[in-house]
Amino acid sequence: MADRKTERVTRLRLIVMSFLQFAVWGAYLPSLGRYLGQVGLGPEIKWFFALQGIVSLFMPALAGIVADRLIPAQKLLSFCHALAGTFMISAGAYSANIASAPEFTPLFVLYGCSVAFYMPTISLSSSVAYHALSVAGMDPVINWPPIRAFGTVGFIFCMLAVNWLKVGGVAIQNSHMQLFLSGALSLVLSLYSLSLPRCKTNSGKKGKSFAESLGIKALYLFRQRRMAVFFLFAMMIGAAMKVTDAYSNTFLASFGAIPQFADSFAVRNSNALLAISQTSETLCILLIPFFMKRFGIKKVMLISVVAWTLRFGFFAIGEPDMPRVLFLILSCMVYGVAFDFFNVSGSLFVEQNSDSDIRSSAQGLMILMTNGLGGSIGTLAAGSVVDRYVYEAAAPSWPTVWAIFATYVLVVGILFAFLFKEEGGRKS
Repeated sequence: MADRKTERVTRLRLIVMSFLQFAVWGAYLPSLGRYLGQVGLGPEIKWFFALQGIVSLFMPALAGIVADRLIPAQKLLSFCHALAGTFMISAGAYSANIASAPEFTPLFVLYGCSVAFYMPTISLSSSVAYHALSVAGMDPVINWPPIRAFGTVGFIFCMLAVNWLKVGGVAIQNSHMQLFLSGALSLVLSLYSLSLPRCKTNSGKKGKSFAESLGIKALYLFRQRRMAVFFLFAMMIGAAMKVTDAYSNTFLASFGAIPQFADSFAVRNSNALLAISQTSETLCILLIPFFMKRFGIKKVMLISVVAWTLRFGFFAIGEPDMPRVLFLILSCMVYGVAFDFFNVSGSLFVEQNSDSDIRSSAQGLMILMTNGLGGSIGTLAAGSVVDRYVYEAAAPSWPTVWAIFATYVLVVGILFAFLFKEEGGRKS
C-alpha cells in the first residue's frame, strides 16, 4: 500500500501530465478547420484531419515497440513532444511570415510532421501513468480514470483560451497563433516528462511484436460473426466521430458571412459553444456503468447512434440566433452520449469478449478500426460531401451536409440493430 504523501504527489504529477497532454490538442483541434477555411484552404480541411487517422494506423504501435524495448516511455514521451512542438511552432511561423495566405503543401507537411509525433504520445502518456501508479502502490484501474478526466479539463481550458484570447486584435481561434500555443505546450510537456518516474524497458527480452501492437493478432475475432459485425460497425461509426472535429467550427464560422448572424455569440465564440461537447463527454462517462449493466452493449450502442443522429440533425436545423441557437446547444449536449456510449462502452465490450491472451491486441484492433481506418476514410468521405455542397456549390448548404451525415449514421444504426446479436460474456 502507498503512503498518503506518495499517493498525493503521484496523483498531482500525473494530473499535470494529463492536463498538458490534451491541452496541446485542445489548442488547435476544435478551431483549425475554422482557421483553414478563413485562409482559403477550406477544401483541404479533410486532409489535415484525415492525417490523424492515417498516422494512427502505425505510429502509436511503432512508438509502443520502441518504448517496450529501447527507450523508457517517459523519455520517448519527452522526445515525441519535443518534435511535435517544434514542427507545430514551425507551422505557425510559416503561416505568420508568409506574405499572402499560406500554401497547402508547406503548411501540411509541417503540421503533418507534428501530428505524426503527437499521436503516439496519447498512448505513451497512459503507459507512463500506469507505471507511475503501480510504482506508488496505487491501483491504475481505480486511480487513473479521475486523473485522466483532467485531460479533458485541459482540452476544454485551451478551447476557451483560444476562444477568448486575442493577439493583435484577432481571436486566436481565427489565426495561426493557435499553432504557436499548441507547440509551446508540447515543449513544456517535453521538459516536464523528464521529471516523471522512469519506466522499464524489455531490452534483450521478447516484447510485443508490431503485429500484436496493431491488434492484428486479434484478427481471428472476425471469424465470430457477432464480433465481425461489431468491428465493422465500429469502423463506420468511427468515421462519423471525426466529422465534428473537422467541420463543426468551420460550420459555425460560416454564419459570419450572413449579416444578421455575424455578431452573434455562436459565431464570435464558437470554441466556447463547442466546449459544451467536451463538458458533456466528461459527465456522460459516469453513466456508462449503469447503462451497460441495465441495457447491455447492443442497446447502449443504439443509444449512441440516436445521439449521433441528433448531433448532426440539430446542426442541420440550428442557427446562431434564438430560438434556433438552442438546437446548436442541444447538439453539443448530446455529444457526450454519442461519443462515450460508443467509444468507452465499445472498449469495455471488446475487453469482456476477448480471450485473456489477446485483450491488448483486441483493444489495438478497436483503435485501428475506429481512429485509424474509420477516422481517415470517414474524414475524406465527409470532406467530399462538404466540398460538393459547400466549397464547390453555387449556394453553400451546410444543412444538407449535416442531414447527409445524420442519415448515414441512422442507416448504419438500423443495419446494426438487425445484424448484431448480443450474446456471450467475459472470456477467461
